[in-house]
Amino acid sequence: MSAVCRTTPLGSRAGRRAPDTAVNGSDRAGESCPAGRERLPKRGPGYARAVVQSPDAQNPDVPTPDVPTPAREILATLQAWTPVAPAQVVLKSEYETFLRLADASALDRHAGPEHLTGSCFVLTPDLSRVLLCLHRKGQFWVQLGGHVEPGDASVAAAAHREAREESGLVDLRPFDGTPIDVDRHALGDRFGACRVHWDVGFVAFADPGAAPAASDESEAVAWFDVDRLPPRLPPGFAARLRTVLAELADRSGRP
Repeated sequence: MSAVCRTTPLGSRAGRRAPDTAVNGSDRAGESCPAGRERLPKRGPGYARAVVQSPDAQNPDVPTPDVPTPAREILATLQAWTPVAPAQVVLKSEYETFLRLADASALDRHAGPEHLTGSCFVLTPDLSRVLLCLHRKGQFWVQLGGHVEPGDASVAAAAHREAREESGLVDLRPFDGTPIDVDRHALGDRFGACRVHWDVGFVAFADPGAAPAASDESEAVAWFDVDRLPPRLPPGFAARLRTVLAELADRSGRP
């Protein structure tokens, strides 16, 4: 993997780093950073935060390759989306930074412990019920979704594919290709090499009478009233669902 460099002002504290991070050089043969720039930490815990905090992150002159890939597609989609919630606006900008600098590796679960994932909130058309799965690893009820696979055309396509696979419902109706929310969360040891998921949520509708079936990744799949959720939920899930419903109501013109 080639060196990832960021601007380091001369005389700054960052310019006098301890030997664990190479400055204007590299610990790999043939790789170096130009004068005045600093090598970011290797991919691992904290890499994504280092990318987001890099001065280059706010530099509009950082080149963005015009290549039609899922990473470029989700970046453009996020840039065109204005969330309703102010906190979502702030977090969305960090996603954009991560994608601009990490590019395709931001979607690759094998490239590092922090990466984008796609979620799908499956709702009834009247928004009164949500389909949740009892996650086998997490042992909590959560929305459907998962990693982006090489064959997925976009993060939205990955989210909707995961929803169909995990629910057994093949006639899901995607709301649109615009994200409904972003949610970055840390993971426990049960999730193996994954440490942080930069999750992007989407919405699909299903008939309330649809009978879901559990997959290998979940112990059960069931419908729940949005105001009567089960007790075993990941931290912050109820608040996240409220954000999703508010965003959806605003976008669809519902009261």
